Amino acid sequence: MTLGDVQVIDDRTVLVLGQELDVAHDRPDVGNALVHRAGDTLVLVDTGVTEAFRAALRAAADRVGPWSRLLLLTTHGHTDHVGNNDLVDELAAERGAPAEHWIPARDVEQMAHPVPYWEHAFARIAGVTALPAPPALSAAKIVSMFQPLHPFGDTTRTYEERPLERLTLGSVRMTGWSFAGGAVRVLRSQGHTAGHVVVHLAETGLLHLGDEPNGGCGAMPDADQLKLATVLGAVATAAAEGAVTTVTQAHDATVRRGADAVAHLDELVEQGLALQGAAVELTAGHAEVDPTAFTDAITHRLAELGDGPSPNPVFTGMMAVNLLAELGLRPARGDDARPWAAPARTDPEPVAGMPHGLALLPAAAAMVGWKLRGRDK
Repeated sequence: MTLGDVQVIDDRTVLVLGQELDVAHDRPDVGNALVHRAGDTLVLVDTGVTEAFRAALRAAADRVGPWSRLLLLTTHGHTDHVGNNDLVDELAAERGAPAEHWIPARDVEQMAHPVPYWEHAFARIAGVTALPAPPALSAAKIVSMFQPLHPFGDTTRTYEERPLERLTLGSVRMTGWSFAGGAVRVLRSQGHTAGHVVVHLAETGLLHLGDEPNGGCGAMPDADQLKLATVLGAVATAAAEGAVTTVTQAHDATVRRGADAVAHLDELVEQGLALQGAAVELTAGHAEVDPTAFTDAITHRLAELGDGPSPNPVFTGMMAVNLLAELGLRPARGDDARPWAAPARTDPEPVAGMPHGLALLPAAAAMVGWKLRGRDK
């Protein structure tokens, strides 16, 4: 498979395939994009990056059948998913069609300013994992590969501007937003990034996970491991019940259906649990943990488990730092390259003559009483 190839899911749905990152050859990674027709609405889920991928999206838009409205849904703000977001405005203008573009509010900052976002991500592992250049230069280099980069268009708005809805996938209860008369549903997941969403096509039973399945542990500074495990487990349950029949993702060309989807999602959850178990094992009994040695050990453990879609030493280092943070460990003096340890525990000084732990009760009671009296007025 090469950039722009398609996986046909049905006569009105295709997955347009991206490519892997190759920094040595200045080749950006490109996330897969979903193209679907719901009635008279053309639905795009992410737009990747590069002119070649833009052309592939145009071809896919013609392939899925006639449409007279456009809906672009962004799963999250990473550069490999948002570069061609202004395409929706071009297509709308060419056909005189109304268009909408929706993005997660919590990812707006990184979409507008991707270099500081990646600089922060790289700064967390400087000295832990080898970087090609200092964090600021590494970030600028990475972002420079994702061109042209047009994350916003004339119709861009945030999902959160809409009223939040309770949505169901079989017995699974989630929250999000519905579009196209309920034929398209956006579900909050927020694991891979702070704002990440997944997209369900109700009429076809397909759920597009975006980057939520990217390895057994979140790598980015705004990743949330609990939410990753929760959404993967929830979708596995929905797939086992038949409420979701097909699962796709952003960096894997495989279209998984039925029991195969359930097995894949369960495997990802198990991988996350195994990595967390490895982190506990590797740090047990150590007052301090060397982050470089820990990262090397996690790298070996990942090789045993299977790396996932992005086997990259920089991202492995980012995952390792997140695993240490999940255990409550912190780097000495704020330098991630120094040994990590649990923060010192200190108790507040008790008031003289008062039993420890009760010192704040009178003040708290007085405050509560004041608030109640104020409310009574």
